[in-house]
Amino acid sequence: MVKLFVRLTPKSSVERIDGWDTDDKGRRFLKVRVRAAPIEGRANEALIAFLAKSLKLPKSRLSLLTGDTARLKQIEIDGLDEAELEALIP
Repeated sequence: MVKLFVRLTPKSSVERIDGWDTDDKGRRFLKVRVRAAPIEGRANEALIAFLAKSLKLPKSRLSLLTGDTARLKQIEIDGLDEAELEALIP
């Protein structure tokens, strides 16, 4: 099980992963864009669906831990470790 920080950009023209970055606290996060608007949890749902598809995992293995209304979110991915995540998203 791995915990992944994600900086989400909603209302994008494309859904894509923009790579890794580090915040001022030294936390490494993944930059992700989704088309959905941040209304009634739609962007969060789109994020989970997009990450699951990108990682070739069922959506049920991903869950939003923190950041429901924040731009920086923490996602828990069951059945994947840190090394496997790095291999899937370089």
